[in-house]
Amino acid sequence: MAVRRLMRRRWLGGVPLLGLALMGMAVTGAMGLVLRDGSLSDALLSPAPVAVSATSVPQRSFPVCAGGKRVTCVVDGDTFWLDGVKVRIADIDTPEVSQPGCAAESALGAQATVRLAQLLVAGPFEMAVADRDEDRYGRKLRIVTRDGRSLGEVLVQEGLAHRWGGSRGGWC
Repeated sequence: MAVRRLMRRRWLGGVPLLGLALMGMAVTGAMGLVLRDGSLSDALLSPAPVAVSATSVPQRSFPVCAGGKRVTCVVDGDTFWLDGVKVRIADIDTPEVSQPGCAAESALGAQATVRLAQLLVAGPFEMAVADRDEDRYGRKLRIVTRDGRSLGEVLVQEGLAHRWGGSRGGWC
């Protein structure tokens, strides 16, 4: 009886492994990674290139957002809309304008908003995906640069932003 159980376990244990192996071969073959002669394609043997894709944005108008539908405008010092997509500048944090903690934060937030609008209209810029595509609010997380220089870093140097460190800093 014990021998039958052991044999049954080995047989059942082997079937899922065989099934997984066959499925893996089928998927790999379907992806074109196994050539007809049974050798592996270069795509499987060589490491995949790491692509850092950046989107180039031509010069255009970026007014400060007002009521109504938002298409291309600046929300605050670290958030803007571009062609109906909300973008969060990933490498900085700026003072809040919608719910500031104090009058000083409100004033600095308004300055950061106007300055971001100025920076965005100053010429074409590039946007690159940050460490992830979106934040928990559905905003696209992007590093925004012009000529290799982060626009967020410009705001930091001007005292209108903090470098993003994973949590908001105090402005009051």
